[in-house]
Amino acid sequence: MRLHRPLVSVHTVPTDAPEADGTLAWDSTTMVIAEVTAGDATGTGWTYGPPAVGDFLRDSLAPPVEAAAPWTSRPRTTRCAARSATRAVRASPAARSRRST
Repeated sequence: MRLHRPLVSVHTVPTDAPEADGTLAWDSTTMVIAEVTAGDATGTGWTYGPPAVGDFLRDSLAPPVEAAAPWTSRPRTTRCAARSATRAVRASPAARSRRST
């Protein structure tokens, strides 16, 4: 059984009113959703983040995931790319401000 290429979607939802935390203000929230299928099973994962997270999943992580069998470990390139992307999102001003609330 092989994993199929993850389906990645990005949804930006407006807030009811402008929101702020003292450092940033925003009027929408963006959610990134990934669905991975193997056989007749589908798993769904999601996170909040900028639309670039969806691009990263689609362009950098989806091809090695699709090439791997579900029981194998992730390829080294995937692990390294995911770590770098995680650090970049954590270091962004928006991520820092959300952690402080």
